[in-house]
Amino acid sequence: MTHNKHHKKQQSWLASITEFCFLLLIVFLIRTFGFGLYQVPTGSMETTMLVGERFFADKFSYNFRKPRHGEIIAFNDPSFKYSTNSFKWLFEHYVWGPSNWTKRVIGVPGDVIRGVIEDGKPVVYRNGEKLSEPHINAYPLIHVYRQDPADIYEQIESEIQKASRGYRLNKSDVDLYIEHRLQQESTWRSYDSSVAYDQQPFYDLHENRIVRDKQGNSELLVSGTPLPSKNGKTVPDETVNNWNGSDLFYIKLAEDEYWCMGDNRLGSHDCRFFGPIKGKEIHGRIVFRIWSVDSDESWWIVDLMKHPINFWQRVRWSRFFHVMH
Repeated sequence: MTHNKHHKKQQSWLASITEFCFLLLIVFLIRTFGFGLYQVPTGSMETTMLVGERFFADKFSYNFRKPRHGEIIAFNDPSFKYSTNSFKWLFEHYVWGPSNWTKRVIGVPGDVIRGVIEDGKPVVYRNGEKLSEPHINAYPLIHVYRQDPADIYEQIESEIQKASRGYRLNKSDVDLYIEHRLQQESTWRSYDSSVAYDQQPFYDLHENRIVRDKQGNSELLVSGTPLPSKNGKTVPDETVNNWNGSDLFYIKLAEDEYWCMGDNRLGSHDCRFFGPIKGKEIHGRIVFRIWSVDSDESWWIVDLMKHPINFWQRVRWSRFFHVMH
């Protein structure tokens, strides 16, 4: 009798484990080939997408068709170095590997894409036709610290003291380190200059966190300012595919190649820097904004626990539940 009970218990455990594994497999297949949920970690797609927003992505459609002009896509970090081991490559590609990036499709296989400067502004041509791009961020970017500058300097001072271990450090090295750390602790945010800092429509801006120049003016990047070419040219070389991190580029896209750019052209690390994206790296089309919170936290629940009152003041209620274009 006891033996039968033990045997039934084992069978029950095995059945539960099998069901759980099967459920995990179903979830994996749905998340890999059906749909995905994405959080925006950077401002490269402002103001179409803001840092802290969550989106629903359609992965199913791309199993049957290719990405199209104007679609916002999710793809793997093109600089990620995959393992040469086949098993590990599969794990990195489908489970845990490169970070997800989002950009807008400008060119598809076979397109010729040109970036030029006309009347002092960057312009993109596709197959000889000048593109109208109403989605490009029209707001200036303002340079801000991620937290209170006093707290940043306190952290930096502590780091310098630990690094020196009682020895006197070279002043130039210390200054370079401070400058580097300040850059790490700052970012650029879309800014509506027509309203006060505490009434901004995109991000919660604090006046004491604004990065200022030596004259005390806030540091701004004006929309429409071109990223200049390092060689001083104003038109790209059209004899060969080329890009150099500026708004001057020329590319004839080969089979399975896509040219993608962020809507926030002054704050986007996109194909202008690393070249065309392979189709195999694209895994979803952003179709719906679920919610929007002004937060750098990967998990909104963590931010809520840290700042239970302030969190709700940073919720962008007007940007909930929107179809993306």
